[in-house]
Amino acid sequence: MLPFAPAPNRRSRKVFLVGVVLPTQPRHVVEEHLDELAELVRTLGAEVAGRAVQQRPAPDPATYIGRGKAESIGAEARAAGAETVVFDDDLSGGQEKNLEQIFKLAVADRSALILDIFDRRARSREARTQVELARLNYLLPRLAKRWSHLERQVGGIGVRGGAGETQLEADRRMLKLRIQRLERDLEEITRTRAVQRRGRSTAVTVALAGYTNAGKSTLFNALTSADALAEDRLFATLDAKLRRGRLGAGRSVVFADTVGFIRKLPHHLVASFKSTLEEVTRADLILHVVDRSHPQWEEQRAVAEEVLRELGVEPERTLLLYNKSDLVERELGTGEGIWISARTGEGLDRLRAAIAERLEDLGRLPRLAAAAS
Repeated sequence: MLPFAPAPNRRSRKVFLVGVVLPTQPRHVVEEHLDELAELVRTLGAEVAGRAVQQRPAPDPATYIGRGKAESIGAEARAAGAETVVFDDDLSGGQEKNLEQIFKLAVADRSALILDIFDRRARSREARTQVELARLNYLLPRLAKRWSHLERQVGGIGVRGGAGETQLEADRRMLKLRIQRLERDLEEITRTRAVQRRGRSTAVTVALAGYTNAGKSTLFNALTSADALAEDRLFATLDAKLRRGRLGAGRSVVFADTVGFIRKLPHHLVASFKSTLEEVTRADLILHVVDRSHPQWEEQRAVAEEVLRELGVEPERTLLLYNKSDLVERELGTGEGIWISARTGEGLDRLRAAIAERLEDLGRLPRLAAAAS
């Protein structure tokens, strides 16, 4: 269990948030990122006790925010009753160690929060394997911090390390062996998934992708009459779900609901979820779902587009959807994208027609006129 997670049978832990404004990023963007960090904290069942923003020309190598600012934030966090300070950016093991000594509180970063959320959401064998692999890869370079309290000897020729060094090396070996085992397990799962995919190679597949909590699972349910978990929370879906849905005129496709994206997604997590994300890369068409009602919808759209580019998804295989149209007034002049409400069903017939038309253009569905002749 990570340090900010609420313990069983006790009140919610209080968390203090920290963001850093660098020359490449304006303050309002950092504030928006802290708003999302607060959502991640609440997803874990913890409470946000306060927040602070520090402006710097560059991160401090020892404490990320500078010792003076760290002392000030530590005092503010303790006064607010916080038990953990969470940074919106990734920290090194040394920075975490130094900050905990100054704060006299637990310290974590955005990646640690996301990993803990994924750990709680994982249900299938594949998801559990992927999350544990990502978590151990995150933990491995931070082991030295966890053993810093044990006695160490000053080494020399023919002198063995102290108890801490011995235990540290033993833990490193244990983690590396466990990582190797998980990688083998994941390779086996990936091969099984590939066999299953070949079994439906003739089926036309449409994958739903986009920022977390954009409404993908609600749309998946609406298009397939399924009952997949659809909640107003971050990362409600981790495992890819497949189900057939009809487009009309007697034609159907297989829809795939996939894990959501988020800014600053830990790279270990992306690597671990590669097999799940293959449902996106191998799909005939990708529906990029955007929560148009979200204040930061433009940035969320850009983040998802960047991830899709990194996955090698061509623009012609992508159909842009603006979801939750029932919660926002459509702006004039927004010609791109298809406006829908997965919750109310508004625009879904138009969406089905657009899916069929794009698949026809891509040569994955026969045109009705040609099929009838």
